[in-house]
Amino acid sequence: MTNPLLAPWTAPFGLPPFDAIRDEDFAPAFDAGLAEARGAIAAIADNPEPATFANTIEALELAEATLDRVGGVFFNIAGSDSTPAREALQRDLAPKLSAFSSEITNNRALFGRIEALWQARDALSLTDEQQRVLMLYRRMFVRAGAQLDGDRAARMTAVKSRLAVLGTAFTQNLLADERAWYMELAGADLDGLPDFVVEAARAAAAERGLPGHIVTLNRSLIVPFLQFSPRRDLRQRACLAWMARGANGNAHDNRAIAAETLALRQERAALLGYPDFATFKLETEMARTPQAVRDLLMRVWEPARARALADAAVLQAMMQADGINDALEPWDWRYYAEKRRKAEHDLDEAALKPYLSLEAMIAAAFDCANRLFGLAFTPLDVPLYHPDARAWDVTRNGRHVAVFIGDYFARGSKRSGAWCSAIRSQRKLGGQVQPVVVNVCNFAKGDPALLSYDDARTLFHEFGHALHQMLSDVTYGFISGTSVARDFVELPSQLYEHWLTVPEVLVKHARHVTTAEPMPRDMLDRLLAAGTYDQGFATVEYVASALVDLAFHEGAASADPVAREAEVLAEIAMPRAIRMRHATPHFAHVFAGDGYSSGYYSYMWSEVMDADAFEAFEEAGNPFDPAVAARLETHILSAGGSQEAEALYTAFRGRMPGVEALLRGRGLVDAA
Repeated sequence: MTNPLLAPWTAPFGLPPFDAIRDEDFAPAFDAGLAEARGAIAAIADNPEPATFANTIEALELAEATLDRVGGVFFNIAGSDSTPAREALQRDLAPKLSAFSSEITNNRALFGRIEALWQARDALSLTDEQQRVLMLYRRMFVRAGAQLDGDRAARMTAVKSRLAVLGTAFTQNLLADERAWYMELAGADLDGLPDFVVEAARAAAAERGLPGHIVTLNRSLIVPFLQFSPRRDLRQRACLAWMARGANGNAHDNRAIAAETLALRQERAALLGYPDFATFKLETEMARTPQAVRDLLMRVWEPARARALADAAVLQAMMQADGINDALEPWDWRYYAEKRRKAEHDLDEAALKPYLSLEAMIAAAFDCANRLFGLAFTPLDVPLYHPDARAWDVTRNGRHVAVFIGDYFARGSKRSGAWCSAIRSQRKLGGQVQPVVVNVCNFAKGDPALLSYDDARTLFHEFGHALHQMLSDVTYGFISGTSVARDFVELPSQLYEHWLTVPEVLVKHARHVTTAEPMPRDMLDRLLAAGTYDQGFATVEYVASALVDLAFHEGAASADPVAREAEVLAEIAMPRAIRMRHATPHFAHVFAGDGYSSGYYSYMWSEVMDADAFEAFEEAGNPFDPAVAARLETHILSAGGSQEAEALYTAFRGRMPGVEALLRGRGLVDAA
């Protein structure tokens, strides 16, 4: 039988034939893709003709077509719907794909052709986009070790291979820990919980084939449980399990993996002549240097910590008023913060959530995209990789732009968190290719599914990433969509969150799931007024994680990352009742791969820009101002990585921003 991954895809819009693909199809498809790519790379490297942009760079762009197609399907499915077979294949593929990548960057003849083009670039009559792509290819090869030789080249290959294996193991260990733990709730344990939490706990039990109700380590379930359960003993048990992911002393313990990963990253940087991994990694980001990152983080840390300590004193007093004389602990913060929010803002999440159904928030995200960029979304009835996933045809003026897939519900086979990925990225080379973009979330399933305001913000955030992919308009896939500096990639996503705070959006879409009545105006006003509520806590838990990440990768690698984490938290005087958002053994941003290593600060670096960028709409007097939206699309959303991030942002805004808009947005100005 023909392998469906290798046969022509005849589904609408060239979608993968998900209903025909079996797990056993992937390994032979990867083998075929690797063989095809190796042949194409050899043909480029051994071409007797002098190097040209077309026969070298453009040929490289198309050399891995089958491999990209197969990988686009597999890695999306592996993260969102894992099976033992898929996890085993991931473990097998990690060193295999790393070795293939090293083969390419270690190919002296191939790099020689790229270097020849680079040296002759001024005489080649290249477009600006081609100049950029050439520079990025050369930089990628150099930073991968193309200029190393002998033992150093061989060692670099071994280091990268081992890092790929460790990243896969870290991810799978974390998923295994999250999948294994749950806490049963007896009848009395449900007392005090809002109906939506009870329903989510029932759905979580049903998803695992269990009777009754359970709490799992899914964020959309455990956070509301910590907010609302009056049972301090149960909150403590759940919170400790949540904080202990990846550090349970079992076969899935990630602490040794983290230590080995840091040591190998340090060695990788040293092989390339850098003093440490942070210096190597940040060289190509907007921040450029570890000191620039630290300066930003500490500028925000001090007012955030001051606000958090003031809030902690209030929560401690509330706890004592309840007759509990212990110190405020991490399992107490969310519970008393929620009680305080209700008292001070008359805002009850249990009353709020019926106005924030999943369907309403999807409609709101789509409506904003329509008003800003003219996009329309039509549901597609096509086979997908899981029954929970849904697809839409994205059009503009009747012309197909992209396929958007949303996969919103938590399940045991899905890794935690939320993310955006592309099964296929946009490009024009070799014929116009329209993207297939996926948003994956972990919302608690319900009938109907109701979101917290934080969940709704997550949905808008990931959809901002999707717009970056869907509106991409470049020639080369290498710079398509989100292929930008790590500390720039969060700008579109975080900027899009702002439209959830626009009153007219909530007036139109935040309607009661049963009565269809709009959110009462006084509730809406209270919701927006509480927009900066508890930002001391949120900022402290995030910035602490970013500072620890930076410290991990500066200087010599620590042999005991957990001890190093404790040292950093002591140095910055971390408030005792707040924990890092991501402790080392479950810090997947940093240890599941190199993506956010030395780069977890990126969310805040981008926030400096997103706060300033939304002010452009406010200055225009219209959150949907057509001229500002057009500039945003032209210079950021459609441009991919076609220019340096600073140039793109300056073209949109006319200047680079300062940190003031961020501090205002987080309500930390008076604490500064």
